[in-house]
Amino acid sequence: MRIVLAEDHFLLRDGLIRLLKAYGHEVAAAVDNGEDLLAALTADPRPDVAVVDVRLPPGFSDEGLRAAVEARRRVPGLPVLLLSQYVEPLYARELLAGGGGGVGYMLKDRVTDGTQFMDTVRRVAEGGTAMDPQVVSQLLVRRDRDERIGALTPREREVLEWLAQGRSNAGIAEGLFVTEKAVAKHIGNIFTKLGLLQGDSDNRRVLAVLAYLDR
Repeated sequence: MRIVLAEDHFLLRDGLIRLLKAYGHEVAAAVDNGEDLLAALTADPRPDVAVVDVRLPPGFSDEGLRAAVEARRRVPGLPVLLLSQYVEPLYARELLAGGGGGVGYMLKDRVTDGTQFMDTVRRVAEGGTAMDPQVVSQLLVRRDRDERIGALTPREREVLEWLAQGRSNAGIAEGLFVTEKAVAKHIGNIFTKLGLLQGDSDNRRVLAVLAYLDR
């Protein structure tokens, strides 16, 4: 994969470059600010995925996010994996509002395994979704007052969180110690209560749920 990396901290940026290359991927650009990030994401040839720190110079607020959102506006479906030190649900919602394509949001201090991290990067590059459970929980908490979300049972909310993490039916069944048939039933109930049509894949279902949470 051709990967664009945006990280202002030198040691972390250098470590990520080494990790990505160790797994056989090409780092097309490694930048430390939003302006250079936007240029790298919209230049030809397009990267397969962007790994982006939310807070970049000069303001260290949301420069990385805004560059990613603008890049996805210019290049619809551009896969973006956000990295942040904090749980900031607003950023996830803004990125999801940009349309289809792979989207991820990982917390830096919860990335503890290189193989798992690279699996996440690959999932996003392939059009999937990878949301940290803490980010998902924040999204759900913010929507608790919505009567349709409130209509979900505790088990259905659990399944929704696992869906948002990009898990397959089999993965959810294993994690919750239930059958796949039970998971399929819960998913059907969730989409019925949310008024959403089920997509052809887990990734599209996850994006639909998160897009609903964004509204």
